Amino acid sequence: MSRWSELTRLTTLSQLHDLIRIDLRGHGESMTRRSFNTLRWREDLRLLLDIEGAATAYLVGHSLGATVAMDFATSLPERVAGLVLIDPVFREAVVPAKRHFVHGGPVFQAAAHLLRLLNRLGLHRRSLAALDLERLDQQARVALADPDPARLEAFVRHYSSTREDLRHIPHANYLQDLVEIFRPLPSLSMVKAPVLVLRSTMAGFQTEDEIARRLAELPRVRVESIDCHHWPVTERPLEVRQLIEDGIGEMERAARSWEAAPVRSLRSEAQPTVQGGRQSPVR
Repeated sequence: MSRWSELTRLTTLSQLHDLIRIDLRGHGESMTRRSFNTLRWREDLRLLLDIEGAATAYLVGHSLGATVAMDFATSLPERVAGLVLIDPVFREAVVPAKRHFVHGGPVFQAAAHLLRLLNRLGLHRRSLAALDLERLDQQARVALADPDPARLEAFVRHYSSTREDLRHIPHANYLQDLVEIFRPLPSLSMVKAPVLVLRSTMAGFQTEDEIARRLAELPRVRVESIDCHHWPVTERPLEVRQLIEDGIGEMERAARSWEAAPVRSLRSEAQPTVQGGRQSPVR
């Protein structure tokens, strides 16, 4: 089960929108041992929207999902009605203690390529451990409510453990994810749609100044802080759901107001065009 299962089941957005939860190629029910990258994910998303008949969509993504959403919005801005970015990652902002993940991109890429060659020869695990992320989130909330700091710290280490992650995903796919999440992003000034950014206050692996610099590139952005670690959908589900619902609601009202404006205002390049068709939050 996806981490987004609970939110999409309970959100009021389903009353007005088609909700699409995506397993990116190489993950979940879109599992593959073949190569993939951000460009392939972008094309997958474009094709999905075409198949669904969605001229534009609101894209909602967390961490790597936010990277995919930003790439899509800078490459195909006419297909994006709005963005909700939860803890987006910027390679320039990674703190010195974690910079080896950024600099290690070429090594991770080469290792992923070698592992895929071995996979083609039949050298790989025959099965991967199933993972119900919704159930894991429920367990996480119990642990996060524990008043004992030692038990809480132990759970956070387990929850963010690379070894634990590798039980559920091919090693090559995990390495490729590291390559993609730290790829350079183009200027976000190309994103014409409104953007809501939800940031965890305790993530601690990016510098605030550099994050602020990158977010300032967005023509229309609103930033909200959430008192949690790097998993706001897990730790603060009600708060996150409300912020997403309110944020997309505000984006829609602004779009309707702009569409109703005099014709002369429609020529302003500072305003995005929200095209017709179904608008679907994509997870």
